[in-house]
Amino acid sequence: MNTKNKNPQSAKTAKKSANNNVIRALRPIKKRTRDMEVIDALIEMIEAAGLKIGDRLPTENELAKKLSVGRSTIREALKSWQGMGIITRNKGAGTILAAEVSSNSIYVPITLKLEAESLLRTHGVRSVLEIEATRLAAINANEKQRRLISARLEILMYDFEMGDDWREADALFHGAINEASGNPLFGQMIKQLHDVFNDIYVEPLGEARLGEASIPLHRDLAKYVVEGNADEAVRVMQEILNIVQTEVKAIINER
Repeated sequence: MNTKNKNPQSAKTAKKSANNNVIRALRPIKKRTRDMEVIDALIEMIEAAGLKIGDRLPTENELAKKLSVGRSTIREALKSWQGMGIITRNKGAGTILAAEVSSNSIYVPITLKLEAESLLRTHGVRSVLEIEATRLAAINANEKQRRLISARLEILMYDFEMGDDWREADALFHGAINEASGNPLFGQMIKQLHDVFNDIYVEPLGEARLGEASIPLHRDLAKYVVEGNADEAVRVMQEILNIVQTEVKAIINER
């Protein structure tokens, strides 16, 4: 005999009870906070409730009410998780956990794992674009663009050698290469990918100078782009990208 729908009321009651247990696992936030603090609370909720991949999270309204923040704050936090592949969202199914968050893991490894996986995915897409932009820059750069690349290299190296924060100078240097590619879409897409990640974690993995070991190679990169040596420019760009990826993986293993 088919008993699948024998007692739908009991199933509905059990589902409601389970949802109440999830809600009770949340901790209140006493004042309005940034997205990251909301994410901290959501991670604690997932741990406390023992949610697994495929489980449904409470609604935006329920989360906002329990955490004492605006619904827009919850929406932005969940949007960042959706972009990282941690959750899936649709009107029919609601918000579903799509990435594993182990209930026996402590806070730092959980957030580290999510940050690292997100950075690696973003880095992989950026690598393809930056390599092609570098190749085209070596082929297409005009004299003015070559001078700009060289000038921005000197600013980058000065900041690096003085021990200053070189990240802005690095972004400007690579921006000059992307612009010299002759295709404005490269610069736009690479910047968007960079911004997507930094909107979630301003300093990935807590490492403010991730990729610092690659900075000395930027001299060779600029040299080959300016000389028009596309093959060598691509080789150095790939080496730079490999260093960043290796550093991320090393941080994951260490922590």
